[in-house]
Amino acid sequence: MATFYDTHAHLDYQEFALDINEIIQRARAAGITRMISIGTDLDSSRRAIELAEKHPNIYAAVGWHPSEAVRAPEDFRPALRELVKHPRVAAVGEIGLDYYRLPSTTHKASPEEDVAYKAKQAALFEQQLEVAVECGLNCVIHQRASFDDTLAQIKPFAARTRGVFHCFGESQERLKQILDLGWLVSYTGIVTFKNGQNVRDTVAATPMGKFMLETDCPYLAPVPYRGKRCEPAYVKEIAETIAQVKLCSLAELSVATNQTAEAFFRFA
Repeated sequence: MATFYDTHAHLDYQEFALDINEIIQRARAAGITRMISIGTDLDSSRRAIELAEKHPNIYAAVGWHPSEAVRAPEDFRPALRELVKHPRVAAVGEIGLDYYRLPSTTHKASPEEDVAYKAKQAALFEQQLEVAVECGLNCVIHQRASFDDTLAQIKPFAARTRGVFHCFGESQERLKQILDLGWLVSYTGIVTFKNGQNVRDTVAATPMGKFMLETDCPYLAPVPYRGKRCEPAYVKEIAETIAQVKLCSLAELSVATNQTAEAFFRFA
């Protein structure tokens, strides 16, 4: 059986609290041998570390998600510096910018509130990139409706750390911009969706060794599980579709994506 890694899973979420052991067993049965549990704030990052301490095939990424930036401390760097010291921490993330739901789109907010919201995200992002450089870890990048600003903010750091744009669904032109920096992308179950042809086209244009696989569970379950809770075992279905797109065997895809992950993450 070809083995794969789930490089982006939110295993600390409440959706998995009651059956995490069974989820890990199903992942192992499906050939998913390593999982990265992704932090979204301080408490979530701590829970990801706790999972990694308990389960040898789980590692943690620690960071503060941009959508939660309004709750972040003014300076998150001291707390993040402590988190990254843990040997089971494999990356900083997920971090970035998200403009999908600005204050003006969720309630009657002024343009100034949108500006302040974006500035808070940018300051938090900058702090976490700084710590990633300091500690020699790579970054898991979140961007939604914010590609140009995200790319501009990472460029000063691009030679000193590396990042993976997770849940990638952008154009081939934007893919090239990321790869030109020496950074990576990763693909989710969207690649299996009927309306995911644009993502499949981008997958086809992505060289082997430049992308990884992920579920982003509990979200984005691939076909035939679409609409249900996603879990790491479903990397198998994602891999099968990508192998078809790339005209390669599952064994070839396994070697390429696993080696890419091993070079990117700090697997103690």
